[in-house]
Amino acid sequence: QVQLVESGGGLVQAGGSLRLSCAASGNIFSIGAMGWYRQAPGKQRELVARITSGGSTTYANSVKGRFTISRDNAKNTVSLQMNSLKPEDTADYYCNAAVVLLNPLRTLDAWGQGTLVTVSS
Repeated sequence: QVQLVESGGGLVQAGGSLRLSCAASGNIFSIGAMGWYRQAPGKQRELVARITSGGSTTYANSVKGRFTISRDNAKNTVSLQMNSLKPEDTADYYCNAAVVLLNPLRTLDAWGQGTLVTVSS
């Protein structure tokens, strides 16, 4: 019904930059908040950044000033610009969206498949 497809992960040296993108598709009526989460090996999944449909943003303290989340409501996409990357940013990054579907009308908490970001020291 709904697919979130991420792209942009990869290997980068410490201090470098990457941009993650996520596109939502399917029988979508609207999308509420969208966000990026990450999960490092042996750790719990944590919120990295979140953006509401109105553009209000929230960031984890560990990424404030380095990461920027943005979205394009017309294209149902969300992006995460990651600058000044550190080895501790290494993780699988997951896109998340609160998607409103039609027929029947309902809200779905949708997740992407994840994209790996590796930051070498």
